[in-house]
Amino acid sequence: MTRIAFVFPGQGSQAVGMGRELAATSPAAAAIFAAADDALGERISRLAWEGPAEELDRTVNAQPALLAASIACLVAVRERWASAGIAAAPAFAAGHSMGQYSAMVAANVLDLGDAVRLVRQRGVLMQRSGAGREGRMAAIIGLDDARLPELVAAAGMHGVFGVANRNSPGQVVVSGERAAVEAAVGIARELGARRAIELPVSVAAHSPLMAEAAEGMRAAIADIAFGEPMTPLLANADGHPLTTAEACRAELVEHLTSGVDWVAAVERMTAVGVDTFVEIGPGRVLTGLIKRIVPDAAAIPTDDPTSTDRLAVPFIATAV
Repeated sequence: MTRIAFVFPGQGSQAVGMGRELAATSPAAAAIFAAADDALGERISRLAWEGPAEELDRTVNAQPALLAASIACLVAVRERWASAGIAAAPAFAAGHSMGQYSAMVAANVLDLGDAVRLVRQRGVLMQRSGAGREGRMAAIIGLDDARLPELVAAAGMHGVFGVANRNSPGQVVVSGERAAVEAAVGIARELGARRAIELPVSVAAHSPLMAEAAEGMRAAIADIAFGEPMTPLLANADGHPLTTAEACRAELVEHLTSGVDWVAAVERMTAVGVDTFVEIGPGRVLTGLIKRIVPDAAAIPTDDPTSTDRLAVPFIATAV
């Protein structure tokens, strides 16, 4: 029996044009973009569909636009499944970094309008947090996971530093103060990394430099209604289950300063029988990561550039 998980991408998967063709063919998807526009009081849909890319890629815009595009994709998939008589309920909904907000909308924890406004605020707070401390991030590829503690210890001698994303075996993103990240690039190569490159970002996401942003989010969500998860969710830091509204509320604060262990999340889902992962939203980043983490599992992107509406609908015969 097939057990599926919905997985939602984080910032970096956005692209100009995302959701445009889908909104033209799916009334449900179009309604999601309209609701996001209403929630923000501006046409985030126009920016998602028309760009320019440099404006869309700004953190304050990328996050709400990506959330809207991901949920538009979700409702379109459900729309197509309903018309085909398929009632496929995911065993989990999991989001990578900002994708946690999309997962919580999917699990009925957050209202779409609240989620769109929160990720806009999240982007503002992240950009402000750590001001004056020159936050940086770098991708480390091909380094044996067993050598990560050495990397963290050595780079940490140069300033605040840690692993921001453990994306797949041998692929991590590190984050922290500029001096520490710059040192990490050289140290990682000495430790055997195949590639170590700084990323073109100006914030140190998922690091202690986001402490101010975390406190800002704590205040931002204080009066927001959180529902009990209708679909099991997993924490970014270690993949532990989020089973209550309060646990979800805490997650959105804590994951700003702690790392994203995507490997742990995927392994936890497969350990309890998930064998099919459906990436809901633009791009195929998570699909590629999952194939490296669990090669025997099915990983299916819903973004299909060859489709007239860019939607690939996985027709799951049986799902629980």
